[in-house]
Parts: sequence; structure tokens; C-alpha cells
Amino acid sequence: MDKVPSVLLVTKTTGYQTRSFGDAAAKLGLRLIFATDRCDHLEDPWRDHAIPVRFHDESYSVRTIFNELKQTPPAGVLAVGDRPMHLAASVAQVFGLKGNTLEAVGISRNKLATRQALKVAELPVPWFRAVSVDSDIVTLAQEISYPCVLKPLALSGSRGVIRADTTSDFVEAFVRVRDVLQEPDVQVERDSVHDLILVEGFIQGREYAIEALLDDGRMRTLAIFEKPNSLDGPFFEETIYVTPPALGPNEEGQLREAVVEAAQAIGLWHGPVHAECRVNANGVFILEVAARPIGGLCARALRFVSEGNKTSELYTLEELLLHHAIGHDVGRIVREPDASGVMMLPIQKRGVLRKITGMAEALDLPYVDDLQITAKLDQQLIPLPEGNSYLGFVFSRAKTPSMVVKALRSAQEKLNFTIERDVPMC
Repeated sequence: MDKVPSVLLVTKTTGYQTRSFGDAAAKLGLRLIFATDRCDHLEDPWRDHAIPVRFHDESYSVRTIFNELKQTPPAGVLAVGDRPMHLAASVAQVFGLKGNTLEAVGISRNKLATRQALKVAELPVPWFRAVSVDSDIVTLAQEISYPCVLKPLALSGSRGVIRADTTSDFVEAFVRVRDVLQEPDVQVERDSVHDLILVEGFIQGREYAIEALLDDGRMRTLAIFEKPNSLDGPFFEETIYVTPPALGPNEEGQLREAVVEAAQAIGLWHGPVHAECRVNANGVFILEVAARPIGGLCARALRFVSEGNKTSELYTLEELLLHHAIGHDVGRIVREPDASGVMMLPIQKRGVLRKITGMAEALDLPYVDDLQITAKLDQQLIPLPEGNSYLGFVFSRAKTPSMVVKALRSAQEKLNFTIERDVPMC
């Protein structure tokens, strides 16, 4: 009897996408092993048999994983989320598996290092500088050109990203970003990267996200998402992703080539890639190129089929990535013909979620494919730029991207979230 291949998934203890990978592995008959950031003194509280690791102590974590799996090494390693990427790359090296170098992954997770690598490669970048969280804000505000954007170097989901158009805007934004970096969930990472704030020129233009797969340095684009809602600030909460984008072949080609060049500049060469960029008359400006797949439940907006086989079964992104992780050829797997999209339901105000209505009405709308409310009743909600979550996700599939966008916006209009003001305890 052949041994069942296993894949190690390095992830946070809680995450939207973890269950999707579990379902995909079960469907493919693979063994999925979790390595998550949890206390090693607890007796498997989540009942997932995960290997407990500490992202802030990589040497310890690599030793723990190696000792646990040295008798039955994994056939592949994947990371979910930004913080697990570096540990996943270290583990892949230890087991002699294909993966990105530690240097490349480190650059991809650090927005300042990414800017520096792109500049060295003579790719388009805005002006930028990193400043200490202890800087003299008033003096700094006088030295900066406007409009500009302030952002943490290593947080995801637009958390802490704020545009400033004036010196007073800058002072207020700096304090808010600094406060985010001092939050307990950030400080617990014990990462000096959070001692700096990146300040850079604001980039005009339309924004896109690219999902791709690197195989020994050769990049294949899986999907290009357009973000039809304006993202001009002062905050940058993402809402709608829709694919395919309203772009001509030449414009799509420019996007693809820009991501390839950026990945090469950073040094990425194998595994999933999620890139964000802005496009204007001056070219394609890469915002980030992460060595991981798209986050949250957004991957459910993507389905794939075997090229040229219209009756073939549908594959999820997680299934595709698991196949690739164990060395299967996925070169003929392409995105389904229909348009698809997802809306990340934004948190409109701070408070406690008390009631949700309109879900049935939203699901009954034409072309609404699914609705997942991830916020829980009685949960305290915090909007961006301080927050790091959404109310939930709406999915749509239709013949055209415009039909998808209309369905997503109509679904949002049907939903009503009762959020009561939270009263601080004395």
C-alpha cells in the first residue's frame, strides 16, 4: 500500500482559510499536518493535532517540527498568512523541499525591504522613507511631501494604513499608526519591524490583485482581480474583488510582467504568490508581492478546471496549491470561464454586534453564490485602520464582471448589522 503524502500547513491558530485547506486535503486523500502558534502546555484544545510552534522563536519552532516529522517527512510545505511564511521557508529548507529562500521571504513580508528591492531593480516605486515610532512627529510632518501614506511595515489587510494630505493629517495619522503598533496582538510578535513606520508618496490609479504560482522561477498567473471601489483614502479598506478585470490584452500583459519582475527583484522562485499593485499613466506600481495565497475566505471566489475540458470537475485554490506542493503538474489547470467575485463586508463603526438581518434576502438575489458571516453576535467590532477583520464575505458568479459587482452590492444593501456603542468598564 502506497504511503499517503502529507503537507505541512504553517498557520495561525485561528484563520478563515485553515478549514478550506482541511477540506481540500480530505478530498485529495492527502494528510494535512498543522503547525500553529499555540501554547505547547495545553492538551490539543482545538482537536487538530497541530504541532505547537512560536513564530517569534524560529529556531525552536524548526527543531520542534523536525523532531515531530523526521520519521515521516512532509512532501510539501505551505504557509497561510504573512507571519507564517518565514517559518514555512525554514522548514522546507530543513527537509530539502522546494521553496523560497529565507532572504526572499523576509523581503516580501517587509514593505520597506520590498520597496528597496524594487528600487534597486529600477522598477517603479513612490518616494519612501522609514521613520521610528519615537520620531519627533511635528518636525517630521514639516519635512514630508503630500499627499503621502503612512503604514506599518509588516501588518496585513490595510491595517494601520492611512493617507495624509496636510501636516495636521500627518500628525494624527502617525499617532494612530503608532497606537496600532503598540496593540498587544502586535507587540506579542516581538518583532523589531514594528518599531518603524513606512511613509511613502500616495500612488494614484486603479488597484488590482494578482494570484499566481511560481514553479522554479516560472510564473503562471491564476487570476487577476480588479478592485472596482475607489481606494483613495484616508483609509484603504478593501471591499470588492472581481475577476476577470476590465482590461485589454496589453494591459493584462503589463500587469503580469510587472509581477514577474517584482518577484525576481525580491528573489521569490517557487510556490504561491499574492501581489497587489496600482496602475496609472506612469506604469504599474507594485504594492506588495507576498509568498502566500490570497487570505481570508477570498479564495472561495476562485474555482479552476482542466484546460480544454468543459465537463471536468472544479478545483478550489486550496486543492490546486496542495497538488503543486507535492510536485504534481498543475500547468493545465485554469480558472473557470465565468466571472466571479467576493465582497469583504466592512465594519462601518466601532461597537458590539447585536443583530444581523437580511441574510436570506441577500442569498435569494440572482448570482449571489454564497454568504458567510464571520463576525459573531456580542463580538466587539473595530473598523479600519485599527481593526483587522470583516463582518463576513459575499460571493457571486455570473457571465460578466459587471453582473458580479451588481450582485455583490445588492447583497450588501440587503444586509443590516445592528452595532451598539460599547460602554467602557470602570
